[in-house]
Amino acid sequence: MKRKHGHHFYMKVGLLGLLGLGLGASGHTLAHADTYVKESSMTPTTYVKKSTAGAMYNLSISSSKVTFSSKTHYLSNYPNTTWEATKKLYEKKSDGVTYLYYYVTSKSGKVSGWIWNGYLKTGATYATVYAQAKSELGKSYSYGATGPSSFDCSGLTQYVYKKAADKTLPRTAQSQYNAYTHVSKSNLEKGDLAFFGTSTGSITHVGMYIGNGKMLDAQDDGVITEAISAPWWHVVGYARPETLAE
Repeated sequence: MKRKHGHHFYMKVGLLGLLGLGLGASGHTLAHADTYVKESSMTPTTYVKKSTAGAMYNLSISSSKVTFSSKTHYLSNYPNTTWEATKKLYEKKSDGVTYLYYYVTSKSGKVSGWIWNGYLKTGATYATVYAQAKSELGKSYSYGATGPSSFDCSGLTQYVYKKAADKTLPRTAQSQYNAYTHVSKSNLEKGDLAFFGTSTGSITHVGMYIGNGKMLDAQDDGVITEAISAPWWHVVGYARPETLAE
């Protein structure tokens, strides 16, 4: 929410209805009202659940107090979700310990709220990356295009990873291959990138591996799924831009 009419309005109204976790590092329920310390924006960062533990709460701020209400969401109900954190909030419990919360939004945009940082770890899920890639199917191919209406091959992989995982890949297929850990065919994981050309030093095409020997890529026919072993492609290697959570 954008800041309006000064800090007082922003803190008392802009945070109403947002969600927060009600458990601290010790696993004990937070006090109904804890001391507000500070809140600020942060560089958008993606997170996944560290475990199935964790519940979300509505919160409100009155004067210097943060008040948590009844539980609204459970991390266990979102096993394949990637969360994007855009704000952080510090609050102090009655024992004097300060806790850090992130304001996160699911990549689908359907769920958002404040969550104790200890329930999360950095990263993205394959389900989120694949959903983003799948949503581009049928869009046109255009050399040099980076989306959102048309793509070239590396423009597509760059766009998908940026949107789904807040990860900025290099612009060209060759530079994407050069930038990341190389993996063998036998160790391929969904979300890895497959590269094609005449050699590892002359790469002309890239696609994202989606399992069962197939990839999702942008080529002359647009954004499609096809076999990595299609006769018109000569695979020269694979790379892993990020280890994705299942």
